[in-house]
Amino acid sequence: MSSRRTPSVLAIGAVALLALAGCTGGNSANNGNSSDSAQSLVIDTAFSIETTDPGHTYDPTGNMIAKAMYETLVDFDGSDVSTPQPGLASWTQNDAATEFTFTLEGDRVFSDGSPIEAKDVVFSLQRIQGMAEAKPNFLLGGITIAEVDDKTISFTSATPLLQLPAILANPALGIVNSDVVKENGGNTDGSDSAQKYLDGASAGSGPFVLDTLDLSSQVVLTRNDAYNGDEKSDFSRVVVRNVTESATQLANLKGGDSMVAMDLNGDQVSGLGDGLTVDSVPSGQTIFLLLNQSPAVAGDLANVKLAEAIRYALDYDKLLELAGTGAKQATGVIPLGFEGALESGVSQDLAKSKAALAEAGYTGQTLRLQFPNDYPVGGVEFTPLAERVQSQLKDAGIAVELAPAPFATELDAYVGGTEGFGLWFWGPDYADSANFLPFGPGLKVGLRSGWTAEANPTIAKIAADAASATDPTARTAAFTDFAEAMQTEGPFVPLIIPGRNIASANAVTGAVYNSVWEMDIAEITPAG
Repeated sequence: MSSRRTPSVLAIGAVALLALAGCTGGNSANNGNSSDSAQSLVIDTAFSIETTDPGHTYDPTGNMIAKAMYETLVDFDGSDVSTPQPGLASWTQNDAATEFTFTLEGDRVFSDGSPIEAKDVVFSLQRIQGMAEAKPNFLLGGITIAEVDDKTISFTSATPLLQLPAILANPALGIVNSDVVKENGGNTDGSDSAQKYLDGASAGSGPFVLDTLDLSSQVVLTRNDAYNGDEKSDFSRVVVRNVTESATQLANLKGGDSMVAMDLNGDQVSGLGDGLTVDSVPSGQTIFLLLNQSPAVAGDLANVKLAEAIRYALDYDKLLELAGTGAKQATGVIPLGFEGALESGVSQDLAKSKAALAEAGYTGQTLRLQFPNDYPVGGVEFTPLAERVQSQLKDAGIAVELAPAPFATELDAYVGGTEGFGLWFWGPDYADSANFLPFGPGLKVGLRSGWTAEANPTIAKIAADAASATDPTARTAAFTDFAEAMQTEGPFVPLIIPGRNIASANAVTGAVYNSVWEMDIAEITPAG
């Protein structure tokens, strides 16, 4: 067995395709608890959460709450998700990356003081495998999980799975107290009914436990007094409030009603003033254009050369002006910082665009650009972005008609592959570049653009080689080859990596973005 830990590279946390709803929260954070308000941490964010059951959660706010309450086998160091680190367990793997052995470290306990054992790990993950409707179910597809002894768990995959440690760091795969969850409806055979219990109580080992949950207004956590890990919090109480308007978040932060605001846009953080700090970084999500390659959808515009023409027609610096602080140009379908990402993107070249346009046989047809008009990503509004794309393409001789629609409506067309020309976004589900292979021909996102494996067998093979690689060096090379080929011959035009801005009062430190769980609440500490 090899003890090599595979570098998995930076990733973004899972993209939640949910509309945000709720109320502002007002001053509710400190109501009824004035005696310990000095030890309370108040966080404002726009909610994307459906449950506090880790086996069902798969939304940004839900992941953040799950991270605070439930520990995972694997962890990351702060905001750096380039290399998986031991969480509850260390691991070894075979050279084929098909067999992994995880060993629980230390004498860790759940919030009721009972020890964490291998049976809890197996139950927690098999419970998710048994719930076909659970959002994180697909993360464990094709994996066999078994207890070796009280401290040891084996994972077996029929195909190479170098990304397994990164997958197991997802908060949705948090370990629950099997005895407690079984007593409250938990099961691994698909008949599980423990979500109701877990929406009102805690069964984890994290630094916090659940106090109250209101999916429309706030989640209140209290310190787990039994916690014996290395992230014990200085705050006895945390209130995470649903504040949907970034302007209200900013006002609350400036007025001292909150300590952290998670959803400020680039303009807002550019002039925060004294007493406030901001962590501004690229989010890892990618906003892109797709050109459908199915003649049944795009007609005579189903030509990959048209994507090339558009790629070189755009002025990316001008597009970035709409994104603000923290945003970067997307250099390819693999974002910057991820394994295999290209160091630089294309620059506007109208001569190349004109040549590709002629090769595509374009004769002035109007492209209908479809996009969601009510779902900003990282502060980037799609309507002004689409208008700027339209204007730049007009200057390059390409006619574009805008066709905005509500997110819920347009999502069906995008997923169903019926958009001829679309403006969308993508973010991976765990911290590994394998998340971007679906852009390849014959794969999930590729098929959404009508791009079959037969349309480009070369890139399809490159994607397959990257997916099955067992040697880290060869794997990185395969991802780089994939990114280069996609940027040359793919039907996608990557545009922007939006920024993510988390602002905090100077009274606290450690409020930084993490692409897997948004923010680690336990890492926030009083300044000084």
